[in-house]
Amino acid sequence: MARNKHVARKLRLAKAFKSNSAIPVWVIVKTIRKVPYRPKLRNWSRTKLGNI
Repeated sequence: MARNKHVARKLRLAKAFKSNSAIPVWVIVKTIRKVPYRPKLRNWSRTKLGNI
């Protein structure tokens, strides 16, 4: 990608980057494994972000 991005695109990429992390262990423990994983977890080569 180009180094000079629009601010809106940078914000969307930053949000996608932050939301792609795993769920903290304390959430799994506190919910007694009702939320064992993150369904929206994304790999860069498998699932693309779409129109960003």
